[in-house]
Amino acid sequence: MYNRVIEFANALPSARCDRPFEGDFFTTVLRHSDTGKWFGLLISVPDRYYAGGGDGLNLKCPEELAHILTSEYSGIIPAYHMNKKLWITVMLDSDVPREEIFKLIRLSYDITAVKSKREGK
Repeated sequence: MYNRVIEFANALPSARCDRPFEGDFFTTVLRHSDTGKWFGLLISVPDRYYAGGGDGLNLKCPEELAHILTSEYSGIIPAYHMNKKLWITVMLDSDVPREEIFKLIRLSYDITAVKSKREGK
């Protein structure tokens, strides 16, 4: 699923994925290529934070939706290593359907876009 997330993100307009942390060949930032702004972060989540640990994807999410998602899926939790009000972590090998993960990537991409792009200017 890790590679599918990267493929999906790279297919979004003006998006790119990179590994900016020296010596870390796993953590991958999903970002807008024109502004460098992050819309996702693929990370390894330790088992002390999520039972069993595993691959996680941090995504920006409206607070009200985050509450709904965390109650609906055990694999969506308050963000690991980021602002827990503005970001969620989606565990990739969990009860969250692939289609839902891709919708959440797109949502995060859209809400982190430069305002003029969101308004179609």
